[in-house]
Amino acid sequence: MSLSSRLGGAGTPPPPPAETRGGERYRAAGRQPVDQVGEVRLRIQRRLADELGPTLYGSGHGEDLDAKVREVLNDLLAREETPLSGADRARIIREVTDEVLGHGPIESLLRDPSVNEVMVNGPHSVYIERFGRLEKVAAEFDDEQHLRRIIDRICSRVGRRVDEASPTVDARLPDGSRVNAVVPPIALDGPTLTIRKFAAVPLTVGDLLQYGTLTRQAAEFLDACVRGRRNILVSGGTGSGKTTILNILSGFVPADERIVTIEDAAELQLVQDHVVRLESRPPNSEGRGTITTRDLVRNALRMRPDRIVVGEVRDAAALDMLQAMNTGHDGSLTTLHANTPRDAVSRLETMVLMAGMDLPIRAIRDQISSAVDLILQVSRFKDGARKVTHITEVVGMEGDVVTLQDLFVYDAAAGAELPGGSGVLRTTGIRPHFTDTLQMYGVTLPSGMFATRRR
Repeated sequence: MSLSSRLGGAGTPPPPPAETRGGERYRAAGRQPVDQVGEVRLRIQRRLADELGPTLYGSGHGEDLDAKVREVLNDLLAREETPLSGADRARIIREVTDEVLGHGPIESLLRDPSVNEVMVNGPHSVYIERFGRLEKVAAEFDDEQHLRRIIDRICSRVGRRVDEASPTVDARLPDGSRVNAVVPPIALDGPTLTIRKFAAVPLTVGDLLQYGTLTRQAAEFLDACVRGRRNILVSGGTGSGKTTILNILSGFVPADERIVTIEDAAELQLVQDHVVRLESRPPNSEGRGTITTRDLVRNALRMRPDRIVVGEVRDAAALDMLQAMNTGHDGSLTTLHANTPRDAVSRLETMVLMAGMDLPIRAIRDQISSAVDLILQVSRFKDGARKVTHITEVVGMEGDVVTLQDLFVYDAAAGAELPGGSGVLRTTGIRPHFTDTLQMYGVTLPSGMFATRRR
C-alpha cells in the first residue's frame, strides 16, 4: 500500500482483524480463544494439580512421574463430559504434560532438533532460530503470570532466582542449554526468556569441516597448537559459535591432563575424564554469597590444573586469566566478545583496567602479548553460517603496540565449490613464531602447512 493510500484511510480505521493460530480463532483486541478444547485443558490441568499436589513439584521428575501424570490425565479425560475427538484428547494430554512436567508452550520447540534458539518476547510473541534464520511461531503463553511460572521453574532447578530486586538471571536447563530471563521493571513489555539450545550430540571437527566453518588445514594447525600448549583466545559476537569452537578446542587436550573449567552457566561439554567444572554464583536474596568468575580463576590456580578453560571473560577476571597464562598454566583457553582480533586485544586492555589496578597501559599490553599466543575470530554471516574468519598470532610488542599477524584469513570470494558455499579460510603463507616452542612438546608442523595454494 502506498503512503498516500495509508494517509487517505487514516480517518477510517479498519475493523480489528481476526488471526488464526494453531487451528484456533483469536479476536485481535482481547486475544481470547473461542474453542472449547482450551477451556477443557485448563480445567483438566487444575484437577490434575488438585489430585497430585506436591508430587508434581518434587525433585523426582522421571519416567515414574511421567507415567503417573498420564494415568491421572486419562482418568480425568474419561470423566470429562465435554465431547472430545481423539485428536483433541491427544492435544490436551500433550499440552498438559508439557505444562506440568516441561516448559509449557515452548516444550515442543525445545524438543525440535532443528531449532537452535527460542526467544520469548512476551506471553504472545515467540520467535525461534532455525537453520540460522529467525522466524515467528504460533506458540503462546496464556498471560504474563503463566510465563513467569515457567521462568521461576527453570531458575529454581539450578538455585537461581529472578524478581524485582534481581530482574535478570542466567541459568541453564538440565541438558545444559543456556537460559537468560529478564522481568519487569527492567523488561518494559513483560517477562522475556531466551534459551540457546545445546545439540543432543556435540559438534565435532568433522561437522565444522562439513559446514565450511574450518578447513582441514586450519583444523590440523589448531590441533597442534592445543597439544603444544598455546594460550588461545576465541573472539566473536553473540551467537557466532564461540562456545562451540571452545568445545572443539578443548577436545584436542590430551586425556592425561587435568582440566578446570570456569563458567557463569555451565555449557561446555568436555569429553575428557579428568575435568573439574566450576560455576559462578550470583548473590542470594540478602545480597550475599556472590562467587565471581574472578574468584574461581584465583581458586583454580590452587587446584593443580594443567589447563584452565574459562567460558567467557567479560570483566576484571581478565587480569587473573592473563596472570594464570603467564605463570605456568600454558594451554589455557577462553572466549570474549569482539569484532576483530585487534578489537579483542583492546577489550582485554579495558577489562584489565576494570580490576581497579593502577597499571600503565604499556604494562597491560606486555601482559597480553606474553600471555596470549593465538586469537580465533568467529563471525556469523547474514545467511546464518558461522565461519572462522581469522587465525591470528600475537607476536609481541613494537613500541607501545601489541603486534599481530594473520596466519589464516577468510577469503569471501574463493571456494564456491566447497561445503558451506562461497568463501574459504586461506593461509597467508606466514609461519608462526612459536613453531620451535611447539617442538618442545613433541608437536611438529608439516613444512607445507602454510604454503599458499591457488585455486
